[in-house]
Amino acid sequence: MYMKILPVVAGLILCISAANAGKGAPDFESYEWTLINEEARWAPRAGLQVVSLGNRFYLMGGRTPRPPGFPPIPGDSDIWGDVWTSNDKGASWQQLLETDDAQHWPARAYFQAVTKGRHIYVLGGQNFKLEQNNCPPFVTGCPPFVSSSDFFNDVWRSRDGVHWKQMTDAAPWEGRAGLSSVVHKNEIYIMGGSFNDDPAVIGGPPTRVYFNDVWKSRNGRDWVKLTDNAPWEPRAGAIVVEKNGYIYLLGGEDGFTCLPDSPRCPPYFNDVWRTRDGANWELVTTAADWAPRPGHQVVVLLNHFILFGGFGLSEDPTDPFKAANPMDIWVSKDGADWSQVSDSPWNAVTPEEIKYDFDALVVKGGKHGLRPSIFTFGGDRETFDFTDPANYLNVDNDVWRFSPPLWMTTPNRE
Repeated sequence: MYMKILPVVAGLILCISAANAGKGAPDFESYEWTLINEEARWAPRAGLQVVSLGNRFYLMGGRTPRPPGFPPIPGDSDIWGDVWTSNDKGASWQQLLETDDAQHWPARAYFQAVTKGRHIYVLGGQNFKLEQNNCPPFVTGCPPFVSSSDFFNDVWRSRDGVHWKQMTDAAPWEGRAGLSSVVHKNEIYIMGGSFNDDPAVIGGPPTRVYFNDVWKSRNGRDWVKLTDNAPWEPRAGAIVVEKNGYIYLLGGEDGFTCLPDSPRCPPYFNDVWRTRDGANWELVTTAADWAPRPGHQVVVLLNHFILFGGFGLSEDPTDPFKAANPMDIWVSKDGADWSQVSDSPWNAVTPEEIKYDFDALVVKGGKHGLRPSIFTFGGDRETFDFTDPANYLNVDNDVWRFSPPLWMTTPNRE
């Protein structure tokens, strides 16, 4: 009976697949999340970067929170400078470099990595350092620690993830974390980001500074400033992607929590801007349909923007640390009009399962019938409740794939 049914089922699948392949717009509502690796060999981390080069994934950097000590040190973390690779789309991983290897870039998180030609480029980011504050005796309101983190403006590149060349130890743009970067018209663009740690994390000075400048480089060594003051508000954590000859900038933040002087509460963005040259910007929408957020990702798949993940603040006055990360996936063709296609990225059933400060990339297709897909790596699920002794465990080292179901095919185009 099985052998008789199988050709019928196969024929039915082919008919359905052919019908779907002829449709102009991909059916993202039918896409499914598949857990590729629940616990990869690399440590759980946030603020990491992953790129694809030569049919391999390269994963590097990031931060892993440490268990709380006594007295507690806010934001205490291990900062990574390791490099890992996978040749089977995230199912298995091989370590190429350790953090303390002196032949490549210093450990960092919240940096950027892009590919251009045959090279991987690493740009900017920060480590984590705090110094004891010399508070006068019996003075209240004096924070016990002050930030002394390094914020990088160096640029490195590699063909294989093992051998790295420093293109510059000090680019003309100021050192920063949470910067945005994209390759556009065969040049590397960087923009935005911030300097100094946020007072919501460390509890004190120095003041965090945000950028809205834009720079470009053909080789990572020589940089041209395109504008010192783009029309979008200074911010960190914005996502930039290239689509149809434009660079698009989406979302971000200029603060983590609602402080007395915050112009917005929460201090997050959901505007969308675009440019052809990095100097002249056009507002696409002041407020997209998705909630303002940092820590999210946006990728371009089948000529559509796909936006998901990110951090959200609790709106419950009785529980200010309640997880409130946005449970949604949004799709747009033009960046102005958005449609929600799911409320369960990563098959999540509660906001506690939604990640932020993860990384994502698109694979257009591949061997063994792999269709155009999105892969995600690691990420953060911590809240700002620093009294929670288990909070540091809410950081991941998993790999997921968001792709069409087996019965569906999609046009393999970008």
